[in-house]
Amino acid sequence: TLLTVVGVNVGALIGGAIVIEQISSLPGIGTLMFTSIKAQDYVMVQGVILLIAAAYVVTNFLVDMLYAVLDPRVRRAGAR
Repeated sequence: TLLTVVGVNVGALIGGAIVIEQISSLPGIGTLMFTSIKAQDYVMVQGVILLIAAAYVVTNFLVDMLYAVLDPRVRRAGAR
């Protein structure tokens, strides 16, 4: 469904942030990641990766929770 596609594409959007921010010279998490990699600041790189992974997990969790609200078949399958 559309909700699944949106949830999965969030990861691609976050991954593309590094490229877009470098091309456009925008400050953001992608620029922070790029400058941290160039400076070999491994602790910062790990922190940014943890933040991106947490955002991805939270987004997928919210997509799963929205299924129960938007699709009545999911609600009926759990209730007996």
